[in-house]
Amino acid sequence: MWVTEDGDIRRELRADGRYDEARGNRPSAYTGRYTVTGNRLQYVDDSGFIATGEVRDGVLHHEHLALHRREERRQS
Repeated sequence: MWVTEDGDIRRELRADGRYDEARGNRPSAYTGRYTVTGNRLQYVDDSGFIATGEVRDGVLHHEHLALHRREERRQS
């Protein structure tokens, strides 16, 4: 899980190559698939929109966003 400093945007990068992005109170605001090449990510939204991101110094940069990694705690 990658989140903005204020926690408003939360992007889950799943092991199956899919992503799910929540924004504020909107769960699954954006969904699609992603690929990783080195430190670069390419996103293809389910609507067809394409975007890129890059991990630098442990921070995922995407457009004007800086997302920080946060481990998700799963309840059993």
